[in-house]
Amino acid sequence: MSTVLITGAGTGIGNLTARALARAGHRVYASMRDTTTDHAEELRKLATDERIDLRPIVLDVQSEESIQQAIDAILGESGVLDVVVQNAGHLATGYVEAFTAEDIARLFDINVLGAQRVNRAVLPHFRARRSGTLLYVGSTSVLDVPPFLGPYVASKAAFDVMAQATRYEVAPLGIESVIVMPGPFTRGTNHFPNASRASDSAVTQGYAELEPFVARNLQATNSLFPEGVDPDPVAVADEIARVLALPYGTRPFRTVVDFTRFSVDDINELSTSHIRRAMHHMGYEQLLTVAHN
Repeated sequence: MSTVLITGAGTGIGNLTARALARAGHRVYASMRDTTTDHAEELRKLATDERIDLRPIVLDVQSEESIQQAIDAILGESGVLDVVVQNAGHLATGYVEAFTAEDIARLFDINVLGAQRVNRAVLPHFRARRSGTLLYVGSTSVLDVPPFLGPYVASKAAFDVMAQATRYEVAPLGIESVIVMPGPFTRGTNHFPNASRASDSAVTQGYAELEPFVARNLQATNSLFPEGVDPDPVAVADEIARVLALPYGTRPFRTVVDFTRFSVDDINELSTSHIRRAMHHMGYEQLLTVAHN
């Protein structure tokens, strides 16, 4: 089994994934900014009660020092790190104009630069081993771009593109990449309850006539699901566990966990076909295949 680091594992999908992977037999480092919280204590108790290897660890994706300390601690304890699950992220809602540049910079700092900081800390270890898995928790929102989430979706799109570009450069070195794309989940996480708002209230007031649309956002999102379907985010954790159970080098680059009426897989298939054709014409096909070293 693998030694796994999960970012943003205090709550939500990251927390569920930490539990699922530890129960599957992996050694899991569940990272969060503060390990003195009830969330961390719950994971410690679970590890003791179920005799699984689940270890809360401090890691703040906005701090290079914090990230490096966490990576050093993991390597010091385990001697190896096999998988990084890039899950940490923050949601912000509001009208695009009402987000200040500082609002958007903070969002990108967490959702995009946070992942880049973690990659820069872990990739030297992966490159030295010629092995390792970067698994990114993305979003189907980059395809359908829902309203009132503009800067958040922009950050997830940047996160996705960075993951794709990094894949080309690390695959020839034996390092694989996976993007798991969850669809919308309206319960079971703190994503929406903990979301921040655009900070310019004066501009927000200028969009008052759109407030009825905002007020029915939850209802509108739930209307995307077929009747009788109640999406549970544990499905994302289960999919991550399934993917990591596959033989190394055979894991899909993209996989979708979506309970809506729409076929995101069809869009991904078309995009993948386009990328393969483009890479073929450029003579870069080998950058799409994980090297076996």
